Amino acid sequence: MPTYEYFCRVCDHQFESEQKITDEPLVECPKCLTASLRRVIPSRTGFILKGGGWAKDLYSKQSKKES
Repeated sequence: MPTYEYFCRVCDHQFESEQKITDEPLVECPKCLTASLRRVIPSRTGFILKGGGWAKDLYSKQSKKES
């Protein structure tokens, strides 16, 4: 599930929430209970390659063929 970041325009509370992509954005701040939340674009992004065959430079390893 994606993690979304939210920011309250009234009390400056910032938090993250795991939600389905199909869920509606949150509107009520859990701290001040006002409908003033705004979803923010995260400053960090992550991209993880899983599985075998990936070197540290993110390129696929050359397979060693035996003759």
